[in-house]
Amino acid sequence: MGDKKVIFSGVQPSGDLTIGNYLGAIRNWVDLQDEYDCYYCIVDLHAITVPQVAKDLRRRTLEVLAQYMAAGLDPEKVTLFVQSHVSAHAELAWVLNCMTYMGELNRMTQFKEKSRKSEANLNAGLFTYPALMASDILLYQANAVPVGDDQKQHLELARDLANRFNNRYSDTFKIPEPLISKVGARIMDLQDPTSKMSKSSENENGYILIKDDPKTIKRKIKRAVTDSIGEVNYSDDQPGIKNMITIYSKFSGESYEEIVNKYKGEGYGKFKGDLAEVIIEGLRPVRERFEELMSNKDYLENVYNEGAKKAERVARKTLSKVYRKTGFIKRKY
Repeated sequence: MGDKKVIFSGVQPSGDLTIGNYLGAIRNWVDLQDEYDCYYCIVDLHAITVPQVAKDLRRRTLEVLAQYMAAGLDPEKVTLFVQSHVSAHAELAWVLNCMTYMGELNRMTQFKEKSRKSEANLNAGLFTYPALMASDILLYQANAVPVGDDQKQHLELARDLANRFNNRYSDTFKIPEPLISKVGARIMDLQDPTSKMSKSSENENGYILIKDDPKTIKRKIKRAVTDSIGEVNYSDDQPGIKNMITIYSKFSGESYEEIVNKYKGEGYGKFKGDLAEVIIEGLRPVRERFEELMSNKDYLENVYNEGAKKAERVARKTLSKVYRKTGFIKRKY
């Protein structure tokens, strides 16, 4: 294990993962689990920057864990754990908060966007959460972090804070690099193909969830936005069809050209009907495994407990170095 590079990634327990998450990120993570020493953490501390209903947060945290495992993450190969089970995350975050400048946090695009949306809930956690995110990454001496465009800025801050701490005290943290997904397909909204597919979309027909049943998948694909051209082409002039061809290709393994040729002279109805079947079949093993895992809570509990124990050992090691260098007296108990 010692020779492998370390990857860290945090997952919001929003509970419902879309095929966008699945095709764009999770399948990539499954490929990484043999190459790297991976820490995948369900970031429930981050989740409470927005008010949560306690029982829903608990349920969704478990569901996310089960969905990641159903999609192929193997707890024998990767460390899967819940953020609040390793208190070092919050402890290091405080030290980093004290080294993060207000100006840096003010510049965060996500904070600007969220503050526009939620004036009433503009809490300090929403402002300082990039410091907690930096703490998540730096605790595990991560070499790399798989990031989407929306998180690049936060990773930059984590790198700046690591350098700042190392320069102020001495070498303590590895400087994490962004790991840009090799195949990260950008799956777009089925109702608005100019936006990325997201569960926060106002229209539930815009996204397909990993746990959607076949009937729901058929309905959502049937309602997916097309155009008046009437031909199946992989073209920027037909963003709706282009997006559906991407999804088809990712699930079936067929190239864009093969798919376009297959539907030459066919209308959109046949293409959509086949696409729905391809998605249903592609998700079937994941959905069945997810349901099996959700009915075995003891096993899930065992996975996140073992994961937290392993994560705790690594995180404590980093935190005790940080505490010593910061000038805190060592605990003797």
